[in-house]
Amino acid sequence: MVNIFKDKNILVTGGTGSIGREIVQKVLQYKPNVMRIFNNDEAELFNLEQELENYPNVRFLIGDVRDKERLQRAVEGIDFIFHAAALKHVPLCEYNPFEAVKTNVLGTQNLIEAAMEQEIEKLITISTDKAVNPVNVMGATKLLAERLTISANHYKGARKIAFSCVRFGNVLDSRGSVVPLFREQIRRGGPVTITDPDMTRFVMSIPQAVDLVLKAAEIARGGEIFIFKMRTLHIRDLAEVMIEELAPHYGYGPESIKIEISGKRAGEKLYEELLTEDEALNVSETEDMFVVHADKNQKHKSLSPKKYRSDKDAVFLTRKEIKEILKEGLPQVL
Repeated sequence: MVNIFKDKNILVTGGTGSIGREIVQKVLQYKPNVMRIFNNDEAELFNLEQELENYPNVRFLIGDVRDKERLQRAVEGIDFIFHAAALKHVPLCEYNPFEAVKTNVLGTQNLIEAAMEQEIEKLITISTDKAVNPVNVMGATKLLAERLTISANHYKGARKIAFSCVRFGNVLDSRGSVVPLFREQIRRGGPVTITDPDMTRFVMSIPQAVDLVLKAAEIARGGEIFIFKMRTLHIRDLAEVMIEELAPHYGYGPESIKIEISGKRAGEKLYEELLTEDEALNVSETEDMFVVHADKNQKHKSLSPKKYRSDKDAVFLTRKEIKEILKEGLPQVL
């Protein structure tokens, strides 16, 4: 990857979010020529500017992916784009559906068109497992963002651009995720709220997620969806482990922190899926990821219907394994 990003011009949309920020920090290690961080949150851009003050090649751009003209200026001279800007919270998208479409769908189209005009090398769109058989607005808009990205390979004409996607599960300790929520609830003395005792999720750490993004950028040829082989956990197990570990830290006995069932939120699924049945018919597999290929004429390995498709059919992390992941991968959590 040193050879891929060295002396290149990089743009990260949503660059102050949990994933975008980690992409920026990782890619800077490979000595790009210019790193442009694009975001509509002035305060977060300012904070990140203070953190990266020793990098004279970083540019901080205030803008929104809904604004195509602003994107056209941001994309000028760029080689690689990592598209992490999105509305990601399921209930908020459910109650603000038109806003979700403007950012997740139209914003992605704006970026694709700006990338085509500049004939960049590669655009990697960050997606989510909620795009698989979606039942909520957020998942549906991210599915459209995936399809726009993948289908752009047919729309680009003679331009030599690779459009690909990366599909994540839940990223532990990212902003707005369940880990910081549980931590704050424990700090206040409880209760810790979970929406359903049977809820399960695919999980990965922020560094794991970004390693996948960078690997995808390295090997993408256009039309692929890269999916990390994630472990699965019961949300209740995660809550119980965090209570056991964090309650004494905040001056409470673990037994004093209660768990309450709040009921599923608007648009929330009980379990997630990594692949559709159709996608599972045209997949190649590496040690750490699945790669869904757009070209149905080029046959790849067909997965069994259940293999890694749904987190309810996966092998779950034990409470001991959850504790080890939190302690080793997320020391700031515990």
